[in-house]
Amino acid sequence: MTQRVWNVYLVRCRDGALYTGITTDVSRRFAQHQQNEGKGAKYLRGKGPLQLVFKRKIGRRSLALRVECKIKSLSKGQKEELIEQDDMIMHMVVQAKEESGSLACRA
Repeated sequence: MTQRVWNVYLVRCRDGALYTGITTDVSRRFAQHQQNEGKGAKYLRGKGPLQLVFKRKIGRRSLALRVECKIKSLSKGQKEELIEQDDMIMHMVVQAKEESGSLACRA
C-alpha cells in the first residue's frame, strides 16, 4: 500500500491575509479554493483573487497537522519570512517531529 505524502501550503488573499492548510494534492486543493463552489475553505470564499505563495512536502498526515499548527501560531511577519526562507520550514518540521501528544492546534 502506497502511503500518501501530505503537504503544507499558504494562500495569500486579496487583502494580504495568509491562509494555511494541508493536503495530499496542492494543485487540486488550490483549485477547489479558487472555485468558490463549496469544496474550498469557507474562510477563503469571496477573498480572491487567491495566490498560492508557499508549499512544501511534509510526509505523514500527523506531522503535517503539527507543522500546520506551528505555522498558524506565527505572526503574519513570521509567515512572510517562512515564505522567503526554506530553512525556516525545515526547522519547524524538526520541532514537530520531536513533539508528541495531542494534534490539537492551539493557534
